[in-house]
Amino acid sequence: MTNSALVIPVMLVILSAILLPGCSRERPSEKPPIHLNPNMDNQPKYKAQAESDFFADGATMRTPVEGTVARGYLREDHEYFRAMDKDGNFIQTAPVSITTKLLKRGQERFDIYCSPCHSRLGDGTGVIIARGYVPPPTFHSERLRGIPDGEIFDVITNGIGTMPAYYHQIPVDDRWAITVYMRALQRSQNADVNDIPADTMENIR
Repeated sequence: MTNSALVIPVMLVILSAILLPGCSRERPSEKPPIHLNPNMDNQPKYKAQAESDFFADGATMRTPVEGTVARGYLREDHEYFRAMDKDGNFIQTAPVSITTKLLKRGQERFDIYCSPCHSRLGDGTGVIIARGYVPPPTFHSERLRGIPDGEIFDVITNGIGTMPAYYHQIPVDDRWAITVYMRALQRSQNADVNDIPADTMENIR
């Protein structure tokens, strides 16, 4: 038999010697498995609420550095997120485009969060007033018709008097939608003949 003829049998014997022990379940190895990249299995790190031997106070969770802002929460637009201008005054007009979709969203959110106290008309006669809750002012007073949009947004955000803050329940977008809808609600209860479109007025006459 030539040397070339011996190559294949020798290779088969070597491969069998390597592979067959790994297929046997009768003699499991007591040695730990081979980890080509141990960092994938062992990742030194602190877990929330875990104890620390490094920090003096023994806590792993650290107070963020002063001025730290979480990603997505920078909110540089003061008018949109705080309803105030650079001088700290409430903005007069909502910084959003008023569309039918926005008004419908505002109406939906208003009916959910505001109408139990303010009623769907905004006159302060919601269902819980009959159960002893302090009546809120009507939206249709001269004073509330004259306040800036930014002040309405701020009251929704931070509350006022016996009204709680809705900062956590209502996102910023929806607070502006409610503000815009409240303006439409005020207009609907305090409209005059000059608010009627010219083409509609022709039909009335």
